Amino acid sequence: MFITLEGPEGSGKTSQIRPLAEFLRQQGYDILTTREPGGTAIGDQIRAVLHNLENTAMHPRAESLLFQSARAQLVAQVIRPQLDRNGIVLSDRFADSTLAYQGYGHGLPLDELRVIINFATGGLRPDLTLLLDVDAELGLQRRANGGEWNRLDAYTLDFHRRVRLGYHQLAAAEPQRWVIVDAGKSSKSVQEVLRQVVLARLSLGKIP
Repeated sequence: MFITLEGPEGSGKTSQIRPLAEFLRQQGYDILTTREPGGTAIGDQIRAVLHNLENTAMHPRAESLLFQSARAQLVAQVIRPQLDRNGIVLSDRFADSTLAYQGYGHGLPLDELRVIINFATGGLRPDLTLLLDVDAELGLQRRANGGEWNRLDAYTLDFHRRVRLGYHQLAAAEPQRWVIVDAGKSSKSVQEVLRQVVLARLSLGKIP
């Protein structure tokens, strides 16, 4: 099963995925965690370019293609092999981030983005996507108070509001895949909800 965590900046994906993975391992599941952009040596080099605050001249189309390059490597090198072993993948972001950020955020055509996403992933789609939802203002405040402040964080507040709205529209279009979690609550509360949702979905999927 392929499970992704999505959400605006400061929603807590990175801090939540580690304890979630450890909890699932304790339940006997074969868990691999990864992140986007990155997750491979090549992807981490692309991540450095994408996040560099000095790269303010980067065009949204170039940004989109760099994300796809890192994603293609991650799918081929890490995600597909784990799924082929009947393991479970937990990913901190995946293709929906492109639709939310470069699509709804920058205003690039969603249909065109879906074409290059499909090429990069070979058609791979998550089985479950957990949207950690938080107000754009609160999320950016969290980012400013700790963590890695990068080039995407530095976009305008209106940009981040569009990203959040985009996530909600994506979730509404595929309610069978998405579960929205209120990330404005305490970290402990959010983790408990994530565990309940994932365990319920794994039970339905009958993964040993």
